Amino acid sequence: MKHFFFVLVVAVFVVSEISAVRAQDAQMGIAIVVNDDAISVADLNDRMNLIIASSGLPNTDDTRQKLAPQIIGSLVEEQLKLQEAERLDIEVTQGEINNGLSTIAQQNNMELAQFREMLERGGLNVDTMERQARAELAWGKVIQARIRPQITISDNDVDNVVERLEASAGKIEYRVSEILLPIDDPTEEGEVKALADNLVQQIRAEQVPFSRVAQQFSRAPGAPQGGDLGWVQEGQMAPELEEKVASMNAGDVSAPVRTLNGWHILQLRDARVISADNFPSREQIRQSLGMQRLERMQRRHLMDLKSAAFIENRLGS
Repeated sequence: MKHFFFVLVVAVFVVSEISAVRAQDAQMGIAIVVNDDAISVADLNDRMNLIIASSGLPNTDDTRQKLAPQIIGSLVEEQLKLQEAERLDIEVTQGEINNGLSTIAQQNNMELAQFREMLERGGLNVDTMERQARAELAWGKVIQARIRPQITISDNDVDNVVERLEASAGKIEYRVSEILLPIDDPTEEGEVKALADNLVQQIRAEQVPFSRVAQQFSRAPGAPQGGDLGWVQEGQMAPELEEKVASMNAGDVSAPVRTLNGWHILQLRDARVISADNFPSREQIRQSLGMQRLERMQRRHLMDLKSAAFIENRLGS
């Protein structure tokens, strides 16, 4: 399983001076406490600048205000992942982090040193990218050590999928990409909806690609792949999402859709009729089932860690 933190597509960085989340004298203060660790206001602003620069969203006070809850949520989860790895004596070396950053640099036709220098010239703190990489690499090792050994896919599991596919012949399936903005705190409902509306506006105006927004903001399983969920059959999505997708044309981006999980933004990439010609192989089915179970179990483990943690947001938002 690949655990890839994000793909940074670099254009020309136009980054304004770092604006404080609160008053200027609080710039170096503590923003969030996660168990025995603290996330500073500077950490939050560094990540804010990276997300804005790499996603192509406008660097305005309004954008920052809308992004703040999601970025805070991401930083909290990263801290929990790092704490769990430390508890299990799992380490991530600087070499592993450099390898990940080198891959991003190569995608932008640069050596790692050139890439770091360009980020610094753009006013971006490379440390925040390294922190994100360290957390995802550590979590990948946690998953391999603790969760993957619990997953088994039997022949009967595969047979059940084959039977469902055969029974679905003639029905429609959709190639869908998704951005999920979860609601971790009911008081954040309005802010998350405002962010979802803003992202839809930017995507529809072709100011930023759907895939790049998904990589940076989505908390859905397909986020590292630009939100790609693959082919989804009728009946496999939440009713609210399926109703929306059924009314879309290929290439359309939906308005935000609310489900129990949060706000979803959907992109319909294609649709086709299910037939024996496009059935996946048994091995493909086995791999798909394994990935689905792995994703559910690792997400449940992270939510358990979050529920048991002491988390204090000192920004009051």
